[in-house]
Amino acid sequence: MVLFLLLVLAAVILGIIGVAADGLGYLLVIGIMLLAADVIVAAFRWSQRAKRRPVR
Repeated sequence: MVLFLLLVLAAVILGIIGVAADGLGYLLVIGIMLLAADVIVAAFRWSQRAKRRPVR
């Protein structure tokens, strides 16, 4: 969970720097890709956790 929050924070910071600074638009792209990858990994882990629940 801590890793997820740190990656989201890093993505937001890179996005802000990419928007604010001229010529650093690639940081915005990197931030968006990092956020998307983080959400995909979190969704995968969440779906794996849901499958382990015993059926009653």
